[in-house]
Amino acid sequence: KRLFCEFKYDEMDWQKDSETVIERVVERGSPEEWKEMIRFYGERKVINTFKNKTTYLTDRAIKKVCDFFKLKPEELKCYIRKQSRSQLWI
Repeated sequence: KRLFCEFKYDEMDWQKDSETVIERVVERGSPEEWKEMIRFYGERKVINTFKNKTTYLTDRAIKKVCDFFKLKPEELKCYIRKQSRSQLWI
């Protein structure tokens, strides 16, 4: 429940909201929550979500995903999207 405090936890549709759940667990979850996410959704669905659906993750989360699943950043939709966006000059 702590990962979804701004949602109505008891009303969440865990299948329909899978992208949000997967992103949130990767960004803020513990190793045990990662294991539960993979058990619940399956590794294939989790990886597919990162490769084809997730449009934003922090750089830290991208590294964690790549290290854990043995992926290259270039395989992740959010990384490709981030690289294609122009950066602000400071």
